[in-house]
Parts: sequence; C-alpha cells; structure tokens
Amino acid sequence: MAATTSNDLICFTNCFLPQEDGALIEKDLWIDERRGVILDAQRTFFLRKERPNVIIDLGGNILSPGFIDIQINGGFGFDFSVYEGDDQTYRDGLKLVAERIVETGVTALVPTIITQEQALYPKLLNLLRPWSPPHAAHLLGWHAEGPFLQMSKRGAHSPALIIPASKGFETFESIYSPENLAEAEDWLMSGDTVHNTVGVRMITAAPEVEGVMEAINEASKRGICFNIGHSMATTDIATAAVRNGARCITHLFNAMPQLHHRDPSIIGLLGASPYLSPSTSSNFLPFPSAIISALNASIPSLPITKEASIDHISEAFDEIKTPPQTPMLLAEQAHKKSRLPTGKSIASPGSAAITAIPLGSRQLSESELNKDATTIPFDRPFYEIIVDGIHSHPNSVRLAYSAHPEGCILITDAMKILDPHLQDGVHDWRDGLRFYKEGDKLYLDGTTTLAGSVVTLDKCVRNFVRYTGCSIGQAIKCATYNPARCLNIENKKGTLRAGADADLAVLDHQGNVLSTWVMGKMVWARK
Repeated sequence: MAATTSNDLICFTNCFLPQEDGALIEKDLWIDERRGVILDAQRTFFLRKERPNVIIDLGGNILSPGFIDIQINGGFGFDFSVYEGDDQTYRDGLKLVAERIVETGVTALVPTIITQEQALYPKLLNLLRPWSPPHAAHLLGWHAEGPFLQMSKRGAHSPALIIPASKGFETFESIYSPENLAEAEDWLMSGDTVHNTVGVRMITAAPEVEGVMEAINEASKRGICFNIGHSMATTDIATAAVRNGARCITHLFNAMPQLHHRDPSIIGLLGASPYLSPSTSSNFLPFPSAIISALNASIPSLPITKEASIDHISEAFDEIKTPPQTPMLLAEQAHKKSRLPTGKSIASPGSAAITAIPLGSRQLSESELNKDATTIPFDRPFYEIIVDGIHSHPNSVRLAYSAHPEGCILITDAMKILDPHLQDGVHDWRDGLRFYKEGDKLYLDGTTTLAGSVVTLDKCVRNFVRYTGCSIGQAIKCATYNPARCLNIENKKGTLRAGADADLAVLDHQGNVLSTWVMGKMVWARK
C-alpha cells in the first residue's frame, strides 16, 4: 500500500489556547505548514474534505502566539545602534539575534536604535527594513528612540546628539530621511520586501521639545507608531500628544517624571477618563524657549561633553537624578524666574511668537465649567513596561496594570549583552569597560552602580504573573496581542486568528518556553 502523502496540515491537540481576552481554552489548532498560516479548522475540513496528516500532542501545555518585543536594543553580542561601515556585517548581526532569540519565545521584534550621529540614521533605518531570515524571528522594522528627547531625561543617550525639531516634521525627514518616513504602503513597496510583509516603524520623542508636537500628527498619518518617552511633559502636554496621534508610552516609569497627584504627567495617562471636557483639556501651548531653558536649568545636570560619561548601560535609567516633584511645579518655578509678564509674547529664534500663559490660569470657575456640556472621547495610550524587578518595582507594575490592563505591553529594552546562557561573573563590555552579572542584574565592575538587566521576554511574562497576580493567559496577552494591537498588525501577529501567521510558542503553565515555531515550522525546542 502506498504511503500517504503529506497534505501540509498540522493539528496541535491536547493544548490550551490563549484568547484575545486573556482566557485560556482547551482546543485544537490547525495550521498550514507550507503557507505558514493558522487555519479555521471547521472551514478547512469543509472545503478540503481532509484532516491533518500530522497530529502533535502537546500534553496539556499552552500553545501561545509567539512573543513580540517592540523595544530591544540588541542581544547575543550585537548592538543595533552600532554600524561599523559594512552592510553585510550589520545584516549578519541582525540575523544572529533573530536566530538566537527564538529560544525565549520571541517570534517577532522591532530593533531599536538610540540617539545617533545624524548621518547614520538613513543608513541604519534602511538596513532595518522588514526582514524574515529563514528559521528565525521576524525583524519587523525599526524603532528610532531619539534624537528629539528632553535633555534632562536623556538616560544613556549622548547629550551632544540630542536636538529639537525646529521645523517640525520637516526636521524629522531631514534626520531620518524622507524615504524612511514615506507613507506606509510606499515605504514597504520601495524595498525588496515580499507581498503581504508586515512592516513597523516607531519613533520615541518628547512632545514638549520644540517642533515635536506638530510632527506627531503627520507621522501617525503615515502609519508610524509615535511613542512618548524621555520626556518631562506635563499632563496637558502628554494628553495633547495622545490626541494628536501618539499611541504608546516608552518604558513606563523610566525617563519621565514621577507620579504626582496634582500633575500626574505621562504616567497619569493610564488613569485618564474616556471623555475629556473641552474646558479642562486645554489646547497645547508650548512653553516659551526661555521657560524651557529655565526648567532645564532648575534640574541638576551633568556637563554636556562630546561623549556622555558612562555611569550605566541601560538607556532607560535616568542619567540625571531629577527631584520627585511634578513638572508643573518646575514649570511654574521656571516661569517666575523668567520674569515674563502675563500675556507677554516672546519669540525664540526661527519660531513664531508664543504667548506665555501662567499655568495657574488654567483653573476655571464653576460657571465656566458648567458652560461645557459636550465631551471629547479619549483613548488611553498603550504603555511599555520592563518587568525585571529592577527598572520598575513590582508594586508599580501592578499599579499600572490595574489602572489600564488593555494597554500593557511587556518589553525587555535588552542590550547587546542579552543572552540567557550568559554566566554570572565579570564580562567585557566596550571601551575597556567590564560589567559584573548577578542573576538578571548588571553592575559596572568594581562598583555598586546598577547598570541594567539582562531579562528575557519569557521571564518578563513569568515575573508579570508574580507581580500582578494575573493569570498566565493575561500575561501572555501583554507580550502578544497587546503589542500587535499597538502596531496595528493583530490580523497577522500576536493572535491565533485564522489567517494569521503561524508564529507560535509552546509554554508550560508556568510560562517556560518548550518550543518555538515560525511560519508553521519549528525553529527551536528545549532539549
């Protein structure tokens, strides 16, 4: 009797499938191995009149969508922000990370570059076009973190390279290049990408920096995910940025003001009402440059030199220890110091006149409040959070998730030294420096200076369950469906919908990765 030929159908059985609401249900999943897509089992059987030839019993484990890391700076010895003059060497580094990271359950990532020399952006962003190396995670595109950041919240970004966007979106184009900021469809078609390729572009910037606010709307229209980060924005400014199109907050709690009850700033967006009153939600009025300068001067600062002094590795940590007071109070103090009379207009070089308005004048009388019966719908942004127990305390993680569970996205913000097999001890870093690894923590060798962490995304999922008390299904959602929704790719990634890419991670019920599948093929399995 002739052997039965393969019909390219695989059925995963005896498994639990995470749902888009965070629940787990016991159900089979069919995929088409040849096309690399998830199937509607009932419809496939009805049309093809056949069942899968390959049945895989998962022994009661979880069959999850593959994890998506939307902020990762490198790993396994390669730094996405370092270009050594050779395109092939850079692509080899990308391929290495994509091949190795699948053991952490990650099947898609957005390579992130920190603030660069301006001439490097066009080259790096072009090299970071969407790419799916064989038997490896998908490289979805790029995340440009900088250079339009608030100096006082720059973290490890070089102060000499941080700039304003003095001409708005035109400045963005001059830095990143017009080709990299083209309309989404034009951007995808201009390269060598195959049909139906998923492509992602992200920008992190501080909305209070000159020219950034007006650039948000145009970037969003072109399909770019705009993040608020490395910022001292007040609540009003942060709210205006979201209304202009900002979609996400970069590494929540890090490189931003601490929560204050009178002006909760960026963190406070998690608790925003779904409706804003026109009276209480003022239009964005940027601080005059003199006030911004005074605000910056009121914050203890390190000398600005050509190269930032290296006292840590993680770009998310504040390089400058800012006082835990509200940016509103800082701005008020700066306003008084600037000695500008109320209503007096000033103009910074190259900009239109801006009216200086004392922040206290935003308080309206009860009669004025009653005049506005209308409200404006407001969608809270997504937010990234590093769940390593180092960048954010477990209580802070739980507080954020309790406030806005639907917006929570787990990230690693990993650096080149990310490697789950890296042993504890002293390791070389760069420029003659070394670091000491102790568990997930990194210290500069010979010091007690915390330099960051080497947490992997699967460990973030496990930590998240412990820190918040949520179910494993809800934690998985924060590493799959939520990032996919933020990037508007949930029809292809981060979900088990029929027609989505068969990018999968098999997990035990504690969240440990047992095997990883990309486009219907197993690319890694625990030995």
